[in-house]
Amino acid sequence: MISQPSRHCTVELQALPSRIGQVRRIISAQLRYWHLDPLIDQAALGVTELLTNVHRHAQPDKTCIVDIELLLDRLTVSVHDRDPRLPTVGAMDGLATSGRGLALIAAVSESWGVRPEGDLGKVVWFSLPAAYTPEVSLPGYPVVYGATTTGPFTGTRPQVPVRTTVSG
Repeated sequence: MISQPSRHCTVELQALPSRIGQVRRIISAQLRYWHLDPLIDQAALGVTELLTNVHRHAQPDKTCIVDIELLLDRLTVSVHDRDPRLPTVGAMDGLATSGRGLALIAAVSESWGVRPEGDLGKVVWFSLPAAYTPEVSLPGYPVVYGATTTGPFTGTRPQVPVRTTVSG
């Protein structure tokens, strides 16, 4: 029997530097709402790295979908982009100023991976343990900057993605 329901939030965006900070704030607010404050720093760092990779490397465009899902005791953050090329973890150079994103995600997360989706691109994800006590009930589904509550996360994009328009 599942004692706690899943929670799911989806944001679609162009992975531009100004948008990355906005998505980081959306995820932080969502995790606060779910009473998962201890995971905010790790999740925000991880999503920043994944979106930065989309901004720097994805082709033909920078459109992507960020999903966060809380399912029982696991928080999974994933970024789907349209570029079918799979990322690789580069050799660590102590003086390098870039190229450490996936290694950083591996260091702060419980697990991570890449799932190719053929002509649709790929999904890069990471998970964090989300231990909370059963007596803390999660609040109802929020509406946060285009968040959607369609769940549970099945590893595929929603049939009708929520389009979030954020100005600035």
